[in-house]
Amino acid sequence: MNTQAITTPRRLVLALAAAGVLGAAATGAYTSANAINSPAAAPAPAAALAPMTGAPDFSAITARSGPAVVNISVSGITRTALADDEGEDAAQAGPGLQPGDPLYEFFRQFGAPGLRGPQHGAPGQGQPARSQGSGFIVSADGTILTNAHVVQGAKEVTVKLTDRREFRAKVLGADSRTDVAVLKIEARDLPTVPLANPRDLKVGEWVLAIGSPFGFENTVTAGVVSAKGRSLPDDSFTPFIQTDVAINPGNSGGPLFNSRGEVVGINSQIYSRSGGYQGVSFAIPIDLAVRVKDQIVATGHASHAKLGVAVQEVNQAFADSFKLPRPEGALVSQVEEGGAAHKAGLQPGDVILKVDGQPIVASGDLPALIGQALPGQKVGIEVWRDGRAKALTATLGNASDKTQVASAQESVAKGQLGLALRPLQPREREEAGVAAAQGGMVIENSRGPAAAAGVQAGDVLLAINGVPASNVAQVREAVAKADKSVALLIQRGSERIFVPVRLG
Repeated sequence: MNTQAITTPRRLVLALAAAGVLGAAATGAYTSANAINSPAAAPAPAAALAPMTGAPDFSAITARSGPAVVNISVSGITRTALADDEGEDAAQAGPGLQPGDPLYEFFRQFGAPGLRGPQHGAPGQGQPARSQGSGFIVSADGTILTNAHVVQGAKEVTVKLTDRREFRAKVLGADSRTDVAVLKIEARDLPTVPLANPRDLKVGEWVLAIGSPFGFENTVTAGVVSAKGRSLPDDSFTPFIQTDVAINPGNSGGPLFNSRGEVVGINSQIYSRSGGYQGVSFAIPIDLAVRVKDQIVATGHASHAKLGVAVQEVNQAFADSFKLPRPEGALVSQVEEGGAAHKAGLQPGDVILKVDGQPIVASGDLPALIGQALPGQKVGIEVWRDGRAKALTATLGNASDKTQVASAQESVAKGQLGLALRPLQPREREEAGVAAAQGGMVIENSRGPAAAAGVQAGDVLLAINGVPASNVAQVREAVAKADKSVALLIQRGSERIFVPVRLG
């Protein structure tokens, strides 16, 4: 399942907050930074202002839960050089990522400026490498939570406690889809952290991180919750907690505490142009991590459900086109042949409004919600189709199963589109994989409203407002029935996407 955007994303890099190859992180110069001041250390407020109350005692949280936060050292083998056909792409894919990694393609797509993988060497050779991360103890017998990317490819994992004891850790399992890993050390009566329900967390609430940035063990940083339920452009199933807590390489896998000293998340990623902290950090909600942990402990792996659709955002133009009361939901642009959505009767052009009664406000809400369910689970889906709500039931598939993406056909229009169209030739139809029943006309020229919306010559127009575009007469009829805007379903290469076009 993927979330497609209509515009090209900005060149921001999603950087894993894990330390890189040994020696690569220690080349920068130190600069001073302003410390986070507690309200008590701030200048006295003017008499007319109400005094600030309820600030958390960070020192008490650190003293109570700090001993349960661990430093994780990982040693393994990383490739030092790649085959010629992988060279530059791999160098830009991010620190320590190989072509099979789920985030490799994301890094490669955006060029990962400033980030590089292992140092070059002879093709095909490997070089011992070490990295560091953080984790925290969730059971007194030595069960530890961290990030999957911290221990990826590890040959040996060492856990160091605050009392300086060190243990060889066993990786019970790692789930790359949620970036959660479970470790086990042989010890007893260990300190543990209390866990909270992230649903009770409020935007603007104080939060605290403890970890080992750049190898500086048990470093404490604080900030506030910036947002909840964030989806990232890496096909993630995770509804991230966004904060402005300073997170840097080595913080990965460490706990995020609320103001009561309870863990609400696992610090996982940062959004950055440089690969370092720039004010935007993301944490995995602890309830999701615990569900993954329980599966890994029981079976050695985690399972995730899949609906089998590609979706995109519903903006105001789409809402106007589909006569939705507000721009909310997930617009279905593709349906997998034989998948759960296909069997349930979902169609391209449907707007998914609710799953099991939970509203889908943004398109990213859907993969996060479905990914937390289990394969085989039945869910009720409310979709918007033909100007009204419709109820469907789907039996979810397994995200590990690969299915073939099949037909997509729907879109919208009005007034003068500014398109010059011609029918698809048989050979073009075969190459594009478009069945005759799906419509399909080649866009030879785009101008006016269509060009402004990003439609290009060479695109294949499949449908307008849900009506297959098989000939010019059908297109004109669909445009005449449209209101303020239309939704065009176009195919560009192998990708299919809805494009909203506002009509004059």
